Amino acid sequence: MTSTPDSDAPEGVQGDSLNEGDALNETADVSASEADAEIAEDVVEVLEAAGEIVETAEAEEELEAAEVVEDAEAIVQTPAEPDPRLLAAHDLALAALHEITPAATVGPAADYAVEPGGAVSLRFHNRLPGYPGWYWTVTLAVVEGSEPTVLEVELMPGAGALLAPEWVPWATRLAEYHVQQAALAEAAGAADDESDDSESDDDSDEESDDLDDFDDTDASDFDEDGSSILHAGDVDGVDIDELDEDADDEDDEDDEDDAR
Repeated sequence: MTSTPDSDAPEGVQGDSLNEGDALNETADVSASEADAEIAEDVVEVLEAAGEIVETAEAEEELEAAEVVEDAEAIVQTPAEPDPRLLAAHDLALAALHEITPAATVGPAADYAVEPGGAVSLRFHNRLPGYPGWYWTVTLAVVEGSEPTVLEVELMPGAGALLAPEWVPWATRLAEYHVQQAALAEAAGAADDESDDSESDDDSDEESDDLDDFDDTDASDFDEDGSSILHAGDVDGVDIDELDEDADDEDDEDDEDDAR
């Protein structure tokens, strides 16, 4: 059931009650609005404070990173002076290298680099096939009161060792290949001509020797009947003189048989 205003109440009293209720409602609305505004302001303040904290942390991190970079750059730009004893320890470095690689693969000294902590890396040219631009590297260190010692021995690439060669178009490479093949063919032809010339010279020398031998022949080189004795009496291991004697004996026997 819904309640209705008392009809018996005076009209003025009912109006005043309505006005007071509306005023209370308006007051409550204002209070709620003010509370919401205060809460919103508090939230904004909290967010602003959080943003300031984040910005401060980021700024501190950036500052620390910048300091680290500056320190690293300072170390790189201002290397420590190398210890003279390490620079002079080439014999020690070579002895260490010869323990891991043949002496023929180690070239002359190239340069050196100062490592953090004062160690020195001595570099030697590499003669090992297949590693152009690489260096034999020996890292040395010294402690006060002791002699230099070897820390590490390794084969390390140089500045341009790992770079790909400059690209050359295929047409250019093919033209260079054809030029190389033509040069090789020309060199082979020249070698063949020299070989032919040397063989012809040998043949002419042999013919000249034969003519010289013929010119040296005189009458003493022939028998009394004029036959040549240049065969020295033997032909393929058979004594020709014995064959002639056997033939004469057979002729004499035949004559005796006929006489009988």
